[in-house]
Amino acid sequence: MPDDYRDDQALHLTQPRIVVLKAKRQLHLFDGDRLVRIYPIALGRNPVGQKVCEGDGRTPESRFHVVTKNRQSKYHRFLGLDYPALPAAERGLCQGVSTEGEARSIREAFAAGRCPSWTTALGGAIGIHGHGTATDWTAGCVALADRHAEQLFDVMRLGDEVEILP
Repeated sequence: MPDDYRDDQALHLTQPRIVVLKAKRQLHLFDGDRLVRIYPIALGRNPVGQKVCEGDGRTPESRFHVVTKNRQSKYHRFLGLDYPALPAAERGLCQGVSTEGEARSIREAFAAGRCPSWTTALGGAIGIHGHGTATDWTAGCVALADRHAEQLFDVMRLGDEVEILP
């Protein structure tokens, strides 16, 4: 934990990025290479392993970007990620979870700099949000305490990087 850590301190970051460590149930907030905060998290209700398909309850592992911010989310605050990412599209196609058309649509969205459809056989609408960390309960998102979701919502910008690791 950074020496100057105070949970209620306002954050002013110039290069915010997030690294989620699923096994440790931690979200690390960085400013460039400097660790700024470590937050406790909850994951999907079936947290171990890579997300395979809609409804499996797993939190995907890969490198993502913030593509939407919803201050009025039913989960308090929501930072939407560009899942399914290209690796998920290729895996889904090889495993027979998704179709060539769905994989092509995801590839085209990324090539055009757009968020892929969130209604795919691979799942979608994955993000970082509030509503607590008492247990792994989400459909595949990363959940935090509401006050922590507010802090992240205030510092993360569209396009900022989020990496989710096993």
